[in-house]
Amino acid sequence: MKTRSFRASAGGTLLLVVLGLGSTGLRAADDLTVDQKEAFLRTANIVSAKSTKKGTTDTVRVTLSDGKITHDANVQTIDDRRMTFKGDSGSTVMNFKDLWQFNVAGWKMARLLGVDDLTAPTVERKYKGKAGSFTWWIDDITMDEEERLSKKLQPPDANAWGKDVNTIHVFTQLIYDWDANATNQLYDKQWRTWMIDFTRSFRMEKTLENVKMLTQCDRTLLAKMKALDQVTLEKELKPYVNKDEIKSMLARRDVIVAFFAAKGESGLFDRPVR
Repeated sequence: MKTRSFRASAGGTLLLVVLGLGSTGLRAADDLTVDQKEAFLRTANIVSAKSTKKGTTDTVRVTLSDGKITHDANVQTIDDRRMTFKGDSGSTVMNFKDLWQFNVAGWKMARLLGVDDLTAPTVERKYKGKAGSFTWWIDDITMDEEERLSKKLQPPDANAWGKDVNTIHVFTQLIYDWDANATNQLYDKQWRTWMIDFTRSFRMEKTLENVKMLTQCDRTLLAKMKALDQVTLEKELKPYVNKDEIKSMLARRDVIVAFFAAKGESGLFDRPVR
C-alpha cells in the first residue's frame, strides 16, 4: 500500500495535542463505553488545565474527574470564519471556516459510519464561558505520521495498518478535511492509528479534495455511506453543519461510491473493529 503524501498543515492544527501518557485512573476510564465517555466529557468536573505545547490557539488540555474516574480531554473553542484565507503555501481559501463545531460533527459522522474506533469521543461543552469541543484524550501516543515517515518505521501488521489508513483516507475525503496532515494521524504503543482534529472540514466543494487518496474501502463503511441521506444527516449533525454543507458531503459521497463501484471487488476489504 502506498503511504499517503501528506501536506504541511495550513494553519498549525491540533498537531501533537494528544501526545503523552494519560492521566490517573486510566484503566477505569478505558473500561467506559463510548456513551459513558461522552457523558463523562459533558459532566465531569474540570480539575486543572494547561495550554498544549503545540497546535493552534484556543486549544487546552484539561483534567476531568467525577470523583471516581480521572481522565484528560482536549478542548478547542476556535471559531474562525473569513471570506478569504491565505495559507502558508500562498493559496487562497474562500469562505474559510476553522470551527470547534466540526470536531463534534466529525465524531458524529464517525459514529454514524462505524469508524469511531479510529478517533476519539467528542462533545460540546462550555469552557470559561465559551462554547467548544471536548475530546477524549488518547493515551499512550508514541508518534505521529510525520515522525514515522522521517524515521522510516514500518508497522508490525502492515495489513491491519493499511486497512485503517485506507479507511481514514475515505472518511477524510467524505468530510473534506483539507487540513488532514501528517501530524493529525497518530500512533499509540500498540501501533493503532488515530485521526484527530476536524476543525477545517465540511467544506462546500462537491468534488473530492484529493481523489488520489482513494485506493480501497471497507465494505461496511461503503454500505453505510450509501445509506446516508439529507434528512438523517440534518438530524444527526444539526447545528454543527448546515444544510448546504450536508448537500455537498452527499455529492462527495456519490463520487466515492462511483469510484469504488468502478474498481469492483479489488477495491474492497473487510476491516475488523478494533
